[in-house]
Amino acid sequence: MNSLFAGTLAAPVTGATHTWDGAGDVGPTVVGGRPASENYPFMVYVSGCTGTLIKANWAVTAKHCSTPSSVRVGSVNRTSGGTVVRVARAVNHPSVDVKLLQLASSVSYAPAPIPTTSGAVGTATRIIGWGQTCARPGCGSAPAVANELDTSIVADSRCSGINGPYEICTNNTNGTSGACYGDSGGPQVRRVNGVWNLIGATSRAGNNNFTCATGPSIYVDLPSIRSWMSTQVGGLPV
Repeated sequence: MNSLFAGTLAAPVTGATHTWDGAGDVGPTVVGGRPASENYPFMVYVSGCTGTLIKANWAVTAKHCSTPSSVRVGSVNRTSGGTVVRVARAVNHPSVDVKLLQLASSVSYAPAPIPTTSGAVGTATRIIGWGQTCARPGCGSAPAVANELDTSIVADSRCSGINGPYEICTNNTNGTSGACYGDSGGPQVRRVNGVWNLIGATSRAGNNNFTCATGPSIYVDLPSIRSWMSTQVGGLPV
């Protein structure tokens, strides 16, 4: 079964919190989404989880995901393309569900910029990942190509146990679509002047339900910890 959320939030979380990593499930995509419509250069496959390139030699994923020995960067296909790079070390955030992965060498793919704010309720966003496309744990194999889903930011009150200042409550589009096992750590992005900006990293279910997409999902609000991330990686790209 899936692991429980690893890490202590500033706000208390009661009950089990179901995280969207692929550990112990069949396959490490997004339920109700579609195959990636473009070859997002910032995508990082993190062995059972998903991640995002934030600097030439740094990626971000979820803290509850295992640290892999290597990752594939720059391809929406987790089995081919891009560049496989060794992971030199991992840095966990002290409180929220974020892990930074330092790569042993730099890559030439364009990282996803992190803005200063994630956006207001109603902001249109997109989530991308290699999670299951069916809703129940272990119900299907993982697709080779990452899936994407257009969604939006919703009120914190719709997510159980959310740490409001540091997390984003993300809509389960049409009540049936959203993040699932294998999407953990993956990007939530929004368009800023025509460029995909990284605002969130997939963390867990927002309704404490093992079945995916039955409620909104919780994402770590990366702009809220941007200064910490920048310090750890020696400066984020502007």
